Amino acid sequence: QVQLVESGGGSVQPGGSLRLSCAATGNSFSVYDMNWYRQAPGKQRELVAGITWTRNINYVDAVKGRFAISRDNTKNVVYLQMNSLKPEDTAVYYCNAKSGPMRDYWGQGTQVTVSS
Repeated sequence: QVQLVESGGGSVQPGGSLRLSCAATGNSFSVYDMNWYRQAPGKQRELVAGITWTRNINYVDAVKGRFAISRDNTKNVVYLQMNSLKPEDTAVYYCNAKSGPMRDYWGQGTQVTVSS
């Protein structure tokens, strides 16, 4: 069992930056693929960025060059550095830990609002 707690959300002006953190409790954090999803009002949840347990990284096209995902297995934390934020980045951001079909865990989400 893994529990995930996100932090770092908030309100920022366009062009600003935020750093999201997801702290995991439980066993074997290092073997999980870690992902950040987001869900905007009226839209489906979408994968924003992922980092596998082997540290392969992928991003949705909309955030490439602006967001950076990283993990610290010594602290059981995954980060999402978000730069050059746009109003369309406004959403609830969720942390996800996945290792096979039976181990799939979600955090409670953190709100990110980008507005002038």
